Amino acid sequence: MTDRSAAGAPASRDDARALLDTLPDTLPRDEILAINSGSKSEIHTTRTYDYNGWEFTLPPGVFKPGDTSRIVHERLLDGTIPVKDRSYAAMGVGLGVEAVIAGVLGAREIYAADVHPDSVATAADHYRRIVGERPDTVFRPLVSNLFEEFPGSCRLDVITFNPPAVSTRTSDDPTVVRNVCVGAEIVTRFFDQIVTRDLLAPEGEIHLIVSNTAELKRIVGYGVDAGFRPEILHRQTWEGDNCQAYLFKLIRHDAA
Repeated sequence: MTDRSAAGAPASRDDARALLDTLPDTLPRDEILAINSGSKSEIHTTRTYDYNGWEFTLPPGVFKPGDTSRIVHERLLDGTIPVKDRSYAAMGVGLGVEAVIAGVLGAREIYAADVHPDSVATAADHYRRIVGERPDTVFRPLVSNLFEEFPGSCRLDVITFNPPAVSTRTSDDPTVVRNVCVGAEIVTRFFDQIVTRDLLAPEGEIHLIVSNTAELKRIVGYGVDAGFRPEILHRQTWEGDNCQAYLFKLIRHDAA
């Protein structure tokens, strides 16, 4: 079930703390494992993915977008996450859908970043085939552990991230772990690097997907403590389980 009416922009730290109180607790381990019980061997095969009339080919090891990824894709397409004429970073770009959308919509600069070299190469191939050369867009594919390889001069207007933050280890396969269940630590480092390196432009926006298969309250609370104010743009639930996924927009406190 989609809930767009959940949106609301907290104007103060107290409001942000009140928002935290409305968020659900992390699901029990057995429920998380049941939600993530699908076949994981497919990630080691070559697959295809169709979205918005575009066809993507996924080599082994490259993550195939799921329901939460499509929330980001749809909000990019409908302009809820504005990228036209802006500097945009698709963190954990995977096969490259976000980069393709940003290119088609006329982003000024696109960082297609992932820790996985084959994913960055795949995203670059898809971007060049579907979007091609755009005179007003600079496309920057980048192998990077979060922002470690970003240039020091970088200032981003928009960042999207659908992190592999599931709190329970769902597999012993390191490829699955990288794509699904690194845990909350990857998001806390994400916030720390943005702050330490001053990566956001003055009115820059973070768009972050987190569900209650992760330590949802801890992650959003860490962002609040790091100086960001969260707004819920989208809430998604599914029949048959207790998973709730949230798309948050976070801006710096001094820009609120």
